[in-house]
Amino acid sequence: NDVSLFACGHLVWRALKAAEELEKRGIHAEVINMHTIKPLDTAAILASVQRTGCAVSCEEHNRHGGLGDAIAQVLSLHRPTPLELVAVNDTFGESGTPDQLLKKYGLDVPDIIAAVERALKRK
Repeated sequence: NDVSLFACGHLVWRALKAAEELEKRGIHAEVINMHTIKPLDTAAILASVQRTGCAVSCEEHNRHGGLGDAIAQVLSLHRPTPLELVAVNDTFGESGTPDQLLKKYGLDVPDIIAAVERALKRK
């Protein structure tokens, strides 16, 4: 059971923590820091999903027009692959500590793990 975890910004650390938890469950998560959307590292995306067969995009931005959409575009054109998105679900932002906001918007380690489990079921 392998999965590609593409993460940006503050969610790189959360993706790494999720990968540690997943490893305990026998799931290998390849974490890739996608530090830019433009230019998008298409080669890294395609090489990773070639090895793993499914992917999860993790970002603390709106799911519309973000990293997940960019990855979905690459996969749909070059290598159709199950993809799950961990991102803000098109809502207005609120105030709070970073940890509070990550939990509120479903961007924390348990949310990444749940997305991995959904992606693995779709392989």
